[in-house]
Amino acid sequence: MNIEKTLSVQKREGYGKGPSGRLRAQKLIPGVFYTPKGENISVQAPALPLQKIYEEMGHTTVFNLEIEENGQKTAYPVLIWQVQFHPYKRAFTHIDFYGVDLDKEVTVDVPVEFVGTSRGVKLGGVLETYREMVRLTSKPLNMPQKITVDVTDMGINDTISVGDLKLPENVRAEFDQNYALVTVISKSKDDAEEEGDED
Repeated sequence: MNIEKTLSVQKREGYGKGPSGRLRAQKLIPGVFYTPKGENISVQAPALPLQKIYEEMGHTTVFNLEIEENGQKTAYPVLIWQVQFHPYKRAFTHIDFYGVDLDKEVTVDVPVEFVGTSRGVKLGGVLETYREMVRLTSKPLNMPQKITVDVTDMGINDTISVGDLKLPENVRAEFDQNYALVTVISKSKDDAEEEGDED
C-alpha cells in the first residue's frame, strides 16, 4: 500500500497570537509537526488544501507532509493528530501533525459507521449506540479509515460488541471484546404510552 496524498507546508517563523493571527488572515494555518524522533517543527499550512486533505484523510489515514525550507522540500508520513477550530466558524485555527514510522504500530480512534435498519427497529424497538469511535492498533498504512457495522439483522435485545467487528488483517481493537457498541432495546411501557397519548 502506497501513500497517495501530499500536503505541502512551509516552516513557520514567529509564535503567539499576533503572528498566528496574521497567518490566518493570509489563509495560512499555524501548526506543529511532531517527528517520530520527538522533535517539534513549527509549520504553516494553506487553509484550502488543508481542509480538503482533512476531509479525505481524517485522523486515521497516512499522507505525506512535504515541508519546504530554504528551497528544499522533504516529505514525511504523518497522521493528523489534533485540530482546533474557530468557536463559531468552520475554520481551522491550529493543527498538529504526528509523524509515523511506517514499520511501527500506532493506536488511533477510528469512527464507527452504523448502516441499515435493524429487524428489531422495524418491530418497534429502539437502536441505541454506545460508541461512535473504536480504538484500533496497526501499522499506519493498515489502519482503516472507518469501521462499518451493518445492523440489519439485529433483533430486539441483540447486541454487537467489539468482538463481533470484522477488522482488516493485522488490525486489532484495544477495547475489551465484550464491550458493547450498539444494541436494540424494546420500548418501555412509559414510552409506548407517551406515543399513544400523542396520537
